[in-house]
Amino acid sequence: MKLPFLLAALLSFVQLTAQAPDRPTSGELHAAIQKLGVLGSALYMAAHPDDENTRMIAYLANVKKVETAYLSLTRGDGGQNLIAPDISELLGLTRTQELLAARRIDGGRQFFSRANDFGYSKHPDETFNIWDREQVLSDAVWVIRKWRPDVMILRFDPRDPGSTHGHHTASAIIGLEAFDLAGDPTAFPEQLEYVETWQPKRVYWNAYSWGGRSLPDHADSTKLIEVDVNEYLPKLGESIAEIAARSRSQHKSQGFGSSGSRDRAVEQLELLKGDDNDVDGDPFAGIDLSWGALGGGAQVEKQLTDIEANFNFDDPAASVPALVALHETMQLLPDSYWKKKKLNELEEVIAGAVGLYATATVDRPFATPGDTLPITFELTNRSQVPVTVSSVAVEGAGDLLNHSLNTAQDLVMGEPFLDTLSKVLTSEATDSGPYWLAEDWQLGMYTVEDQALRGLPESADPLRARFSLEVDGRQIELERPVRFRYTDPVDGEQFQPFEVLPPVFLELGESSYLFSSDEPRTVTVKVTAAQDDLTGELSLEIPDGWSVDSLSQQISVDRAGQERFYFFELTPSAGQSQGRIEPRLKIGETTYGRRLVRIAHPHIPTQLATLNGGAAVARVKLETAGRTIGYLPGAGDAIPEALTSIGLDVSILDDTEASIGDLRDYDAIVVGVRAYNTLDRMSVYQPRLLDYVKQGGTLIVQYNTDRRLMIDEKELGPYPLQLSRDRVTVEDAPVEILAPDHPALNYPNKITDADFEGWVQERGLYFPNEWAEEYTALLSSHDPEEDPHNGGLLVAEYGSGHFVYTGYSFFRELPAGVPGAYRLFANLVALGQTK
Repeated sequence: MKLPFLLAALLSFVQLTAQAPDRPTSGELHAAIQKLGVLGSALYMAAHPDDENTRMIAYLANVKKVETAYLSLTRGDGGQNLIAPDISELLGLTRTQELLAARRIDGGRQFFSRANDFGYSKHPDETFNIWDREQVLSDAVWVIRKWRPDVMILRFDPRDPGSTHGHHTASAIIGLEAFDLAGDPTAFPEQLEYVETWQPKRVYWNAYSWGGRSLPDHADSTKLIEVDVNEYLPKLGESIAEIAARSRSQHKSQGFGSSGSRDRAVEQLELLKGDDNDVDGDPFAGIDLSWGALGGGAQVEKQLTDIEANFNFDDPAASVPALVALHETMQLLPDSYWKKKKLNELEEVIAGAVGLYATATVDRPFATPGDTLPITFELTNRSQVPVTVSSVAVEGAGDLLNHSLNTAQDLVMGEPFLDTLSKVLTSEATDSGPYWLAEDWQLGMYTVEDQALRGLPESADPLRARFSLEVDGRQIELERPVRFRYTDPVDGEQFQPFEVLPPVFLELGESSYLFSSDEPRTVTVKVTAAQDDLTGELSLEIPDGWSVDSLSQQISVDRAGQERFYFFELTPSAGQSQGRIEPRLKIGETTYGRRLVRIAHPHIPTQLATLNGGAAVARVKLETAGRTIGYLPGAGDAIPEALTSIGLDVSILDDTEASIGDLRDYDAIVVGVRAYNTLDRMSVYQPRLLDYVKQGGTLIVQYNTDRRLMIDEKELGPYPLQLSRDRVTVEDAPVEILAPDHPALNYPNKITDADFEGWVQERGLYFPNEWAEEYTALLSSHDPEEDPHNGGLLVAEYGSGHFVYTGYSFFRELPAGVPGAYRLFANLVALGQTK
């Protein structure tokens, strides 16, 4: 069957090994059996994806075999992106999945708070001015009460504010407070409807210093222990540091690829609070992690010891009789947190020991409320142990579908049992996309009203299959997510998350609309149907003072996957103003207005999310001069689309044109963010770009870092400049105009203080702090109580042309529709043009 266009587009360039069913090796099964005997847990805590110490997490999960989790207070929304133009909440979605990919490697679990990453912060006081401190603290307490860690480890030092990113120190402050409050029934008592209080035994700082320096004076050496974490694990064929490097290398959007090490690796842990019975090499010393700590657990421990000792790596199924006997013993214990957790783990071990392949799959990546969805089940027993299946239930997205087989189906060794059931998604089935993006949010905090969702790394799978099985005479239950399965002609069998999404998506033609005159502009609304036979009434919500040529239009789309385009003539207000326009489609009694976003990278599962379908609009006095712009992409940004939206003719420079093309065709060339960090052929391009300037062109280079430059820093411009870590993080920090008569501040737009109003997230980053006298510094800005940073916008004449280096964050401001940023950037590309 030929896939509809929408489905085909969703499948392109996807590699999805992360969603494939687990197939544990005998070594992994043996390690899982060992882990069944450990009743302990740890919680690592920091601020962002990539803050976590993957060596420590891998050590705790694979050597100590305690349940290990990482609580990242944010999803990294405010960082930069080296692999795609996605920033803000879409970058946060990517980095969420990178953390989950890392945890699949190092053996940990993942949690988050509602805090969002609003960009670099220089002090925790600034951080807490933007985060809702009480909400973030509540989330940390919630995670502790759910996860019940014996030991907490803070990545950062809570006693040294201002020494690192403000989010970093804030995460440690929150962690230390949460350690005290999690066991207090008067703290956040509303949580106790779902969880019990919990008091961890110890909280550590994972002590470190950069550059081989000694620890800070306030660190108490009498409270320090050292842990040699880099053990070699023969069953896995890797050392802990090698596992940790693979885990850290999942942070590809941040360029954090790492190499494994076989050397000794010692971590230092300073006890901040809790009992001090720990000893060198063991942060859990003195904490009973055995089954003996539970009433009646001694027999479980004895059986586990025998199973581990008698395990046959060539025939794991030989352990099944002992494993099902252990299951019976565990069932007889009084109900407890550990009984429930370890029974679930044991049932997975039993399934792995018989080589059970259990999947529930569908033939599409998403469905919509009201759809009938065929779900195919496969159960294959790859051992001689008797296994039967009695029922299959599908939960989620509406009513329970419970399919009891007429007679129990024996699973004969090597003979797959296949069955297909049809599930009707109820009309009440909700969007299964990222839960934290479902509601509008404020700077600093996502809106999550449902207590049960808080802390979760991602939304639950909308459909889950539950298999009731009898293995060697013992009843067990397994749960598997329903996945979209297909065969790629290049990569073979692929599995992708399955989602429930709205029946229609609305998307405007541009991410922002700037009006430089009173003339109307055409706004295009793309309507994409996800169901057949959609009809409704389409309208455009507009700001006060603006007008549109038609209040509404009737739409009709015949088939799922079809796109229809509708047009509105939008007239701006008479004076300068800003606002948003929002497409709205009313179908029956329901109104829709969200667009579909797809994020696909080989190292993470493909993400489908629906976001607000609107766009920023502004009426602004804006003139342009330079018309033809060449754009050399860097790490990824949306500057080309933004420049096109104000009438400039933008061409993307590919390798051929950048290497041998005639660059004189362009009035200006803009180099994308971090191009000098990411393009390995910059050494080829740079001489040609500087020659282009010398011959009369204008070259605008956006920010780079001094780490991993592809050329010598001395060759970054026509004259020397030195990059630094200077940045202005407060988006409304005052900006002083240093060279008011410079053409870049006067033509074709007169730049004033008003042009620096309404900026988002930050002023800029990685400003040069030294430069040759040939450069003119145009602007100065700084965060509170800091010295001025004058290197954010440097311009130099070179030959007959102009070279511009800017650390100001145009890559954030232009897509956000900030009028002043457009006016200033229009002036930069117009350098060298005559009035």
